[in-house]
Amino acid sequence: MAKYNKNSAILEKIIAYCEEIEKTTTRFGKTLEAFQNDSIYRNACAMCILQIGELATNLSEEFRAEYDKVPWRSIRAMRNIFAHDYESMNTEETWAVIENRIAELKNYCDKILPEVRLHI
Repeated sequence: MAKYNKNSAILEKIIAYCEEIEKTTTRFGKTLEAFQNDSIYRNACAMCILQIGELATNLSEEFRAEYDKVPWRSIRAMRNIFAHDYESMNTEETWAVIENRIAELKNYCDKILPEVRLHI
């Protein structure tokens, strides 16, 4: 039972970081050019992605197996790049994640959160 409680808390934090990325893109501009030209913008988004990856690492194996519509392994891999080899970050790939995947992740987590909370 404790694992599901932990998983729901982790989902809430993932959602919050997704929302933080949304706020950041609104503040700095929703363009690849703005992202590439502003290190503060890149760093803010990268920190949120890193945190999402760290949180995904803490989800239980059972949870990741049951809720497999998200590429949890890829999220953790991106976290590792940002944590250990930040200089190799590809801004175009990172922007594509921000533009195309963060909203999907947030929506999926929002959708499953009530079900996950039921397992507490």
